Amino acid sequence: MPSFDITSEADMVALKNAIDVADRQINNRYDFKGTSAKVELNEKDKLITLFGDSDFQLDQIKDILFPALEKKEADSSKRMEQLDVQKISGNKVKQVMKIKDGIDSELAKKITRLIKDSGLKVQASIQGEAVRVNGAKRDILQDAIALVRKSITDFPLKYGNFRD
Repeated sequence: MPSFDITSEADMVALKNAIDVADRQINNRYDFKGTSAKVELNEKDKLITLFGDSDFQLDQIKDILFPALEKKEADSSKRMEQLDVQKISGNKVKQVMKIKDGIDSELAKKITRLIKDSGLKVQASIQGEAVRVNGAKRDILQDAIALVRKSITDFPLKYGNFRD
């Protein structure tokens, strides 16, 4: 019985590369000279920290960072969960962005409900941070992929581990 998995994993190498590119651009910009503007990646905890002198400067850093992320990995900016801006030492600010990795249970339930309500002759089951879809024929599985691609646009998903 053919099957495939729906997953969502961040490409940490591409993210690190994009952050390095954004950090280089920030260091080269004239309006950031002499400021605390920088971007740091914590790979272990999957956190990106933005440092700046004001909220406006944080927005400028995001305007540099998000296109760099999108260029390296499509839809990767949708993966970022932006936490609150924190004030540190005087007028300096920082913002932490959490990199969401894997499919959380709420999204997995939404995907399985979507597939079951579609009327396609496939079964969807949640397996950890992935959703496995089984069907009788390849064509039906491709229809299921097209349905999920069209319906879930707010989070980057990958379709793989196809087995015949």
